[in-house]
Amino acid sequence: MTIKDLYSVNEAIRDKEVRVIANDGTMIGVMSSIQAQKLADEAELDLVKISPNAVPPVCKIMDYSKFKYEQAKRDKENRKNQTIVEIKEIRLSMTIDVGDIAVKSKQCLKFLEAGNKVKVSIRMKGRENARAYQGVKVMQDFFDGLGGKAVQDKKPVTEGRFITMMLSPAKQ
Repeated sequence: MTIKDLYSVNEAIRDKEVRVIANDGTMIGVMSSIQAQKLADEAELDLVKISPNAVPPVCKIMDYSKFKYEQAKRDKENRKNQTIVEIKEIRLSMTIDVGDIAVKSKQCLKFLEAGNKVKVSIRMKGRENARAYQGVKVMQDFFDGLGGKAVQDKKPVTEGRFITMMLSPAKQ
């Protein structure tokens, strides 16, 4: 949604009565939208509806282009400061060997250092379904091999044919 979609400006305001706020922030009062528009025109500024759901709607006399610019600047700054956390997945098997666990652990640590969450899963096939506890043990060994650099958000849980566990980076 753009700023243009959020605010009604000048002649687009069609309410009978509006509460008007001056450019310096002082309350002018409740008046018809035509009178409010005249006040904005006299001040060579725009009438902007900032709170359409209020009764009566609240309008402010301001320089709309300057307001849009500052709002866009603030949004850009907020986007720059936010971090996007991705969920990476690592698949293990019930019959995984020690060397393979070391390789998968190394990859998992790389994901965690990048600030991502990691979903570790095991897909059980055939007779492995009867021995789900072995898969949980493999998961626990995998977690222990990470050396405290991860925190379990979700402990190993059997869900149908899958055993899953969620990890996130440990706070240092």
